[in-house]
Amino acid sequence: MNIQENISLKNYNTFGIDVKARFFVEITGLVQLQKVLELKAYPKKFIISGGSNMLLTKDIDALVVHIKLKGISIVEENENFVEVKAMAGENWHDLVMWSLEQGFGGLENLSLIPGNVGTAPIQNIGAYGVELKDVLVSCAAMDVKTGELEGFDNEACEFGYRESIFKNEAKDKYIITSVVLKLTKKDHVLHTGYGSIENELKEKGIVHPTIRDISDAVIAIRRSKLPDPKEIGNSGSFFKNPVISQKAFDRFTKKNPNAPFYEMDDNQFKIPAGWLVEQCGFKGKRFGDAGVHEKQALVLVNHGSATGKEILDLSKKIQDEVQKTFKIKIQPEVNIIK
Repeated sequence: MNIQENISLKNYNTFGIDVKARFFVEITGLVQLQKVLELKAYPKKFIISGGSNMLLTKDIDALVVHIKLKGISIVEENENFVEVKAMAGENWHDLVMWSLEQGFGGLENLSLIPGNVGTAPIQNIGAYGVELKDVLVSCAAMDVKTGELEGFDNEACEFGYRESIFKNEAKDKYIITSVVLKLTKKDHVLHTGYGSIENELKEKGIVHPTIRDISDAVIAIRRSKLPDPKEIGNSGSFFKNPVISQKAFDRFTKKNPNAPFYEMDDNQFKIPAGWLVEQCGFKGKRFGDAGVHEKQALVLVNHGSATGKEILDLSKKIQDEVQKTFKIKIQPEVNIIK
């Protein structure tokens, strides 16, 4: 095992924040991971995978453990369904593309989401009307104290909107090592009613879309709105779309009758956070090297050498303005490391 010292994490987080890891090691196997967790010479450990959903605001005075567990396999299948196991270090979008090549449905709406498989359950990633919880059977996670592998079925993950047990009571207690997803082999259920998917298909003249068509539409939409982290540092959507009560919604729409919204269960309504941020005048604005993307106000960007603190300060400025203007609180979707 090769433990390095004073390693820049700039290439290990999609914001491109240049902070240093006091110690750094890459993990490619489960036994190796267990041995690293047992190292008493490095009592503090910090886990990093794809680095896509975090904002680093300081150097990490710990052993940074980079998860690179690889492998995709079929664990069970019948005429209608297949269960696929993917290791935590696999790139999420690569997994989606692999599933489509096999003709498996269920992940197409989740195309082009940045990051790795291991962080997907933590965030309960979602896009265009589909969430990970809709397809996840279970995930395996290693207890950081004992090194033992434990299984979490869908219910045990306690999924919510961009939430899971791994963001709450189990936070920092487990390292997700693999997931098992249940996908369709035929009679795929297509989700086209969210966002601009139907318009994208219409423009392409597609009347009877396939799962590949859905994926292509989602990719086209995302590329038109969201910047590539390889070109400009970002972590995708920085804020969660706020969910408000019927009473708050009535008050909100009275003042903002043309505002977009999505009706949910239990008399709750989801308001697009990007619209709120844009109405407050932040879209395309730049504050030094920290800024808001010109095409999507939900995305905060690093124009070059912004620090994590500068991006965090900008996010707080945006939150305060949205609260002041709309009396709605927006929360970060990104995991902020302070």
